Amino acid sequence: MDDRSGVTNDAPGIRVGISSCLLGEEVRYDGGHKHDSLITGLLGRFFEFVPVCPEVELGLGIPRPNLRLVGTVDAPRLITQKTGEDHTVAMRRFAARRAALLAKLGLHGYILKRASPSCGMERVKVYGGHGPAINRGVGLFAAALMERLPNLPVEEEGRLRDAPLRENFIERVFARHRWLELLRRRPTPGRLVDFHTRHKLALLAHSEVRYRNMGRMAAAAGTTPLRDLLRRYEGELFAALRVQATRRTHANVLYHLIGFLKQRLSGADKRELIDCIESYRKGLVPLIVPVTLMKHHFRGHPAAWVESQTYLNPYPAELMLRNAV
Repeated sequence: MDDRSGVTNDAPGIRVGISSCLLGEEVRYDGGHKHDSLITGLLGRFFEFVPVCPEVELGLGIPRPNLRLVGTVDAPRLITQKTGEDHTVAMRRFAARRAALLAKLGLHGYILKRASPSCGMERVKVYGGHGPAINRGVGLFAAALMERLPNLPVEEEGRLRDAPLRENFIERVFARHRWLELLRRRPTPGRLVDFHTRHKLALLAHSEVRYRNMGRMAAAAGTTPLRDLLRRYEGELFAALRVQATRRTHANVLYHLIGFLKQRLSGADKRELIDCIESYRKGLVPLIVPVTLMKHHFRGHPAAWVESQTYLNPYPAELMLRNAV
């Protein structure tokens, strides 16, 4: 495979499913591709990609007639545009089987091709009647994937151009990697509590309501059947991380961290730190600025609980996800 594939990476073990055309594979209906250099360049350094093209794997060939979703948003049919041939049943059966196989791989995320009648995550055109197409459909393969793996971080390549959406997706991918590692190492109530403790500030930045709910779950780890608790906790974990963190919620976490330093810093250092957080909250500097200053102070005044928090290092710094204003 050529160097656009993204299979070679610096951190093997982060497995991300992806629409094959985004890696530069010539599998589209017209024999072309939709190579995305952001994905194979920056993200490809850290992800091991698992390529899938549902239409080719279904046996529709390259090139092939254009497909579209036809009917209703809730129950669209996959139709060849020119001939009217219906591939709905075949695609749904294939998608269910393929999603089950992907579930066994322990994927940490999935990147789908936007607008595709098979792979589109949202806003896929659905044609019906004589009016304009409705942009509210979901590709048939994407729907089966998300139904089979509801906690899997999923995103479209177009949305990854948006810095906050890209940061949110990648944070979820690395969180899922840590979660699956917990499950692989035979979780115990104590290990679940430790996992929750390390993610407290990250959860607080996303959803205070779910953060408190998950705290109650962790507190019940020794008295609740573990298998059921793990299932419910996982659902809450990824529901919480899907909530977009804001400048206000990040500032709240940063002020929480100041509490561990208030007896250790000089008045001037505290004022500088507060001014830095306020500059971030007002949109004047990127998040990396107050986080870097905070980490500087904790290097001089270590706090074991703070050092354990994934919030300060949720993913490799080289991804530069906290650098955008």
